Amino acid sequence: MRRLNARHPWSHNDHFHSWIVANLPEPCRSVLDVGCGRGELLAALAPHVGRVVGADIDAEMRAHAASRCTGLPNVSITDRPWNEVDGQFDAVTMIAVLHHLPTEEALRDVRRLLSPGGRFLAVGLAVPASVVDHAWDMVSMATNPLIGMVKHPWPSRVTESSDPFPVKDPTLSLAELEEIVQKVLPGAVVRRHLGFRHTIWWTKPAA
Repeated sequence: MRRLNARHPWSHNDHFHSWIVANLPEPCRSVLDVGCGRGELLAALAPHVGRVVGADIDAEMRAHAASRCTGLPNVSITDRPWNEVDGQFDAVTMIAVLHHLPTEEALRDVRRLLSPGGRFLAVGLAVPASVVDHAWDMVSMATNPLIGMVKHPWPSRVTESSDPFPVKDPTLSLAELEEIVQKVLPGAVVRRHLGFRHTIWWTKPAA
């Protein structure tokens, strides 16, 4: 199974770019992407948003993102900590980032940074704990190579020796995470997805 996955690789994170773009609020004048990495999501957001700001703690990732977004005048990369960026945003996005942060504190920062009516869109990872969690993981393991063959039908001859960005394993189960999410962002929608991922969708009240 591992060899098959390696021959037909696909990015579980990039797969959700379309979900984020489709769920942006309307109108969406500005987006802050937290943990922007190499800038793939920034580039995907650029045609749909007036101003896109990428933040990442890693200087090398910021340099990659800046290079990736060359020629996109509405995209900027900040070297400031994401929760110290000036202003408010119509959307704050995170992909595989929240489990790197102190969860409750980060969600409170998200709430503060969102303009009224703004939306938080996150894709994350959690520790499988319940029977349902493990069942979803089993289905994800079974479907992973099938999705890979659809997305990447020709076998890859290139294998990466390590992840191109800092990696940290999640420590919270989805139930534990949702408890914190509902405490800070009441009414947020948390859903499981294939590919060992979940999504968080929350709109800040307009008043």
